[in-house]
This record gives sequence, C-alpha cells and structure tokens, in this order.
Amino acid sequence: MHFSRLPAEAAAAPSPGRLPPPPPPALGDRPGRPRREPGVGRAAHRGCPRPLPCAPASAVARPPCAPSGCRGAATSPAAAAAAAAAAATPGLGSAAPQLSRPPSRPPARRQPRFPRRGRCCGSASSPRRVSGRRGTRPDGTPAAAPGRGVGFAAGVPRCPVRAGGDRGLALFLAALQLAAAALLSPGSCAFEDSACGYEWDYAHLPWALHGEGHYISVDTSYEGEKAVLSSPELYSEEWSCIRLIYQIATTSEASPDPTRLNLYLRQEGESFDRLLWSAKEPSDSWLIASLDLVNSTKRYKVVLEGEMGQDKSASIAVFEIKITPGYCIECDFEENHLCGFVNRWNPNVNWFVGGGNIRNSQSILPKDHTLNSELGHYMYVDSVYVKHFQEVAQLISPKTTAPMSGCLSFYYQLKQESSIVFTVYLRDASGFYEEIWKTDSALSADWALAEVDFNAPYPMEVIFEVAFNSAKGGYVALDDISFSPVYCSNQTGTPFNPADAGCNFEEDLCNFYQDHKDGPGWSRVKVKRNVYRAGDHTTGFGYYLLANTKFTSQPEYIGRLYGPTLPGNLQFCLRFYYALYGFFKMSGTLAVYIFEENHVVQEKIWSVLDSPKGVWTQAEISFKKPMPCKVVFVSWCKSFWDCGLVALDDVSLSLGSCQAADLALPSPGECTFEKDECVFTQKKRGRGSWHRGRGPTPTSYTGPRGDHTTGVGYYMYIEASDMVYGQRAYLVSRSLRGTSGKQCLTFFYHMYGAGTGLLSVYLKKEGDEEEIPLWRRTGEQSISWLRGLIEYESDRNYQIIFEAIRGVSIRSDTAIDDILFQAGPCLEVEEIQFSSGYPDSLNEIEY
Repeated sequence: MHFSRLPAEAAAAPSPGRLPPPPPPALGDRPGRPRREPGVGRAAHRGCPRPLPCAPASAVARPPCAPSGCRGAATSPAAAAAAAAAAATPGLGSAAPQLSRPPSRPPARRQPRFPRRGRCCGSASSPRRVSGRRGTRPDGTPAAAPGRGVGFAAGVPRCPVRAGGDRGLALFLAALQLAAAALLSPGSCAFEDSACGYEWDYAHLPWALHGEGHYISVDTSYEGEKAVLSSPELYSEEWSCIRLIYQIATTSEASPDPTRLNLYLRQEGESFDRLLWSAKEPSDSWLIASLDLVNSTKRYKVVLEGEMGQDKSASIAVFEIKITPGYCIECDFEENHLCGFVNRWNPNVNWFVGGGNIRNSQSILPKDHTLNSELGHYMYVDSVYVKHFQEVAQLISPKTTAPMSGCLSFYYQLKQESSIVFTVYLRDASGFYEEIWKTDSALSADWALAEVDFNAPYPMEVIFEVAFNSAKGGYVALDDISFSPVYCSNQTGTPFNPADAGCNFEEDLCNFYQDHKDGPGWSRVKVKRNVYRAGDHTTGFGYYLLANTKFTSQPEYIGRLYGPTLPGNLQFCLRFYYALYGFFKMSGTLAVYIFEENHVVQEKIWSVLDSPKGVWTQAEISFKKPMPCKVVFVSWCKSFWDCGLVALDDVSLSLGSCQAADLALPSPGECTFEKDECVFTQKKRGRGSWHRGRGPTPTSYTGPRGDHTTGVGYYMYIEASDMVYGQRAYLVSRSLRGTSGKQCLTFFYHMYGAGTGLLSVYLKKEGDEEEIPLWRRTGEQSISWLRGLIEYESDRNYQIIFEAIRGVSIRSDTAIDDILFQAGPCLEVEEIQFSSGYPDSLNEIEY
C-alpha cells in the first residue's frame, strides 16, 4: 500500500523570544535529565515554586519553567533572554528532532489560556499556549510538523527533573525504554517512516504520511466524505488496550455536521464493524484516547475512520497508535501519557506528577511504589494551597469501553495534620456518581494496598477524589492501579447474574412466582396470530402474562408477581413491556414495588398513567437499595369499570442506570430507526417509497399503532394510499462485507389490513444481477408485530433488500422495525419461510 507523502522541509527557525511548538509525547518515552545550557542551570529549575499541575484534558504540553515565570519575579531583558534560551532547548536531554512542514492551513481557531496558577513561563499576563498542534506557532507563523520528542506528558506536563540521583538506574531505565520502543507490539505504529502495515481504502479519501513529521493525516486535497485506515490482521486471546494520539483541528465555529474521528473493531466473520470510540471536539493540541479490546479467539483489525463534516477547513491527524496487553484503567504512571488519566482543574488543589527526583512540593513526598525509587513516578495531591473548606481534587481515569467487572486495586499513602477524605467513585455517561471505596484510616505512613469490587457494565470513569478541610499540610499519593477480572471479596456462593431476574415467559415464569394467598392474579397466555388481539412482544405469537382476565376480574382484586431476590447496594436498570386493554383510563392498574426481603418495607417506584391503547410500551426504571430486595409487579382491579386487561412481557434487569445504557454505543448491525434509516436507502423504481414514521399510519384499519422498539418510537412503512395496486417500494442496505460462515438476519414486520399485499427479502451478491429470494409473506398476517428470522450465507460483499408490494386496497400499509444482523447461524429458524395468511382460529387465547 502506497501512501501519499508530503515533502520534508527544514523547520523554520523560531523568531527571537518565541518558542517552537513541542511535539506530542511518544507513547512510552520518558523524560531524561535537563540539558544545562550556559546561564540556564539548576537555579532556573529551582525557581519553580512547585510542580506544574495536571493540565485540562485539552492541554498537551507546556514549556519548561524559567526564572521569569516564577511568581513575583521581575521580568528584565536579561531574564527574558535567559528564559527564551531555556525554552528553546529542545526536549529534555535529547537533540532537536528534524521536522518537516505540513501543508499550510489557517491557524487553529482556539487559543486556550493557561490556568492562572499553573503559569510558569512568560510575563504576568496570560501567556500564549505552546502546544504540539499542527500548522502554526503561538505567534501565528507556520510551524514545523509535529515530531517525536520527550519531556512533555500528554495531558499532564512535568517540570524538568533535577540533576543528580542514581545515574546508573536512570541510564538502565532509559535503555529499557529504548528497547521497548524498538519492539512495538503488532498493530502499534509511530508513523515515523512507514505506515506499519496500515492500509487505506481506495474507495475513500487517502491518508497522507507526513515526511519526517511522524504523523498521518486525512488528505483533504481530494473530494470525499470519509477516509478509512485499517490495521494488519491482529490476534490476541487476552485483553488489550489501544492508546491513540490524535488531533481534530478546525478554524470555524461549531458546525451542525462536525468532523469526526471514529475507531472500529472489525472481527473475523462479521459483516459489520463495531464502533468502539468516536471524537468530534476540535482541539489545538494533541489528545490521547484509551480504548479497551475484549479478549477473543477471532482475528480482528483496528479501523480508523476520518469522517469529514461540512467544515472544509477541518483536518484530522493521528500521531501514534499503541496496542499493549492489559486493561486501559491500569497505570503505574511511569510513562509520559499517564495512561490517559487527567486532572479536573481546580484553582487551588490539583493532582501532580510526583517522583522523578523532583523536590518542588512543600510536603515531604515518598519514593514511588513501582520501583521503590526517587526516580519512579506516582500521582499526588497536597493541601498547601487549600483556601476553602472542602477543596476537592479529582483524578479521572479513561472511560471504560467494554463491559468489565472484577477487582480494582491501587496503592496509596495518606499523611495529614487535619481531616482529609480520600474517596473513589464510578461515574457513568449520564453523570451518576457511585461511591465504591473510602479510606478508613487517618494516617498511612507507608504505601497501603486498597482493593474494591468493580462493576462497569457500561462506559464508566473511575474518579479518585481527595477533599481537604483546611490548609494544615498533608498529602495523598496514588500509584500502581491494577485490575483483575476476579472479584476481590471472597464470594462463597454463585455470583449474581442480572439475567436471572429477567423473563420472556416463553417457557415458564422463570424465577418469578405468585403468592398462593393472593390467588392466580397473573395468567400465562398465548394468542394465535389474528386481526383482533395483539400477541406477545417477544415474537408476536409467543407467551406473555395477563392480569384481570375472566378468572380474576373482580373489584378490589390485587395480583402480585414477585421477582427473585436482588443483592443490595447495586445500581439496577429494570426494563419491561406492558399493554393495556379497556374502555376507560386505567391509571394505577399496574405498578412496580420494591419489597425488602422480609416484606416489611414496601416502596412504589413506578405506576402506569396511560389510557388503554393496546400497544406494547416499554418502561424503564433505575433503582438502588442498600438491602436485598425484590421487584414486585402489582395489578389492581379497582372497580368493574376500571378493570381492563393488563399484559406484561419481556422483563429484563441489568447493572447500571438506564440513562447510561441508553447512551451506550449501538450494537453493530442493529437498526431500530429511532434516529435515521441506518445502513438502508431508498431504491427508486416507479414512485413507491418507504417512509419513516411513528404512531399509527394515516389510513385507518391498517398498519401498526406504534413501533416495536418502545411503542412510541419510529419504524419504516409504505403508505398504500400514495401507491397504486402492484406498485413496489425497495429499501436497500449498503454493501455489506461477505463472510465464509452463516449469518442470521432478525427483523419485525407488521402486515395488517384487508388489502395487504406482499413483503419479501432478497440477497444480492456483488457482481451478480440476480436477486436471491430469502423470505416472503403474502396477505394480512396479524394485528401484532411478528418476528422474522432468515439464515443465509455470502462469501462476497452483498446487499439485503426489503421489497413491499401494495395490495388491492388502501388498507395495505406494511411496516418493518428492529433489524439485526448477527454472525453465525440463527438460534431459532422459522419452519416456513414463505407463507400466506393466518390460522383459522382468529381470536383464540391459550391459558
């Protein structure tokens, strides 16, 4: 694969008193000793009042401290010259890299200011930002392309290390780091002189390898909408962590269609790529992303996709990709990138990088835990600059990108002369905080081990928070964060599985039960496909629970359905589907209670307020209780006129809040039509069209009354009143990747109306004109949404086509929803792939 390469040019010399933009850190590089240039020695570094704090997430690098930047220091011409000379020293203990000039473009649109307390170089006014951004220097002149350098941490800069210490150990560590850099793991690339086997897709925009600039970017000199870059084929049976240094730059304001950088996982045997991560926020700095890869026996590729928006001035660049064994949340803070951990900026209290033989804190700091050496590194926060009660410092981990549970462990030191509260939280995508650990000791003179059980079913961040009550000295140090998939606690029984608290009632009541003293309040029933009464939600012709039936329709009757016992102190998300049938408003006829295990305490957490409309509607409830509890579904028949039918189906329970689950990335190959048409487009033949709609269709006595996903969402349908008899409408997928094994297509269809026509599904392989029929239904099928299952194979790229044909009358609306492509054979296969009509017994309910 040949990449377009931009010519390398000599870097322009910086103007007097200006700082060249430092390159982003190479993942794995460590800072060396500062070079002592004439007039800039230890005194200059000793002038830093204390270490630079962790920068905000958007910041990448800052210049070394110089005398003119110290608090209260006067800025003389001589001092300014010394500061410029010190700042112009490239790296820390390394020669200046030879850089090339990237294509010219306008300067980046933002110039963020340093936090006031963190400024170290420049005058008393807010200094210009010096970062590794591409294209311009701080003064707006063209800059050299970013190169490989050391001495600056991504997201958290370090002050220069002091000369002295164990020189032999430092040289040994440097040698180890160089050896590690030379042995990059498969899939890793620094883009120094090659693309390391990464290939770009010729069907899209190319990627350009920038000479000696050591980065790769989307070449926007070509027209197109996206650029795709895929790794060589990789294999790993263990968890891995991808760390990516990237930048999205633009000169315009916020756009409704922003430029994005996406990262996908392309697994062997799957037609769809799994979206792992996406970024759209522009920055004038290099940023770091950390992504977890779950262990798998399948081979895979990592795919980078640059998606260009409406902003023509936007650009995307990737400096380095590194794939290492282990979990992204693990960190010993010995590398420049600090594993993607970032500090939440506070004007007075922040987390700093400790160790490295630095002595700038007013506290007496320890050796690190990893190496038990003053040259090792850790994170710490002290109370010297506390100004207010309950000053808080937060160190935030990279967000988990795969479900994980087990034991989170770390080492900490806590020294205090007043009250310090050290707490660890989990924070999900909705902003919900959950405390998982708090220090129980007032003093820890040595490194102490902390272990806590950790559950992250959805993307979550771990937050290490320290709260100070006063500025009386003391500090908290943190090192060697690790993770194990085995829980810390000695669990003697079988660990709780949330799936055990769910049920679709197809076989039985699962782990639900009824109290015999209440009587049979809920009946398990099945409705055959008909045009009068809807079937179950799972398949359309399966089982569900029905309350207030002919056996239980008595005024003041209450039926209770008890779920299994749930452990306490866990956040749960309960989801279920319900439907109401009656003539009047049925407020309160269905409610959900939480019973403590002894049934003494009861709390209502949800009740229905809807009017009957005979549509399966989804309900979701987040709850957390300190004690073991049970979920109880209660049906109440208030009076004869207020005692309609209440149906219940597809109960599920998961860990975490429902809001966080809703914000999770969608499954690959899934389309619910809630946001758009996903991978499908219209294929115009004549004037038949598919429409995306919600609620009932315009024509009465045909079409669904709500979607299948939630009951109030979107689906695709044809409007028969806009078509003529026999007219066809096509919904065609984009080209899907062919695989050698079987594939399973699941979808739901709705064919209700006296004049309903035909719905078919076809497979069209790349290079063939023939459309292979896979599935077909003719005529009116049911008033319910019915599930369709199709098993097929294609070793070539292919398309799936949904064809709907209008029937003999306007009561011929046909709809589809909830399409899902899955690798492997279908777990269930429909016996009849081609059928017409429905059974003779139209209104039969089986109890």
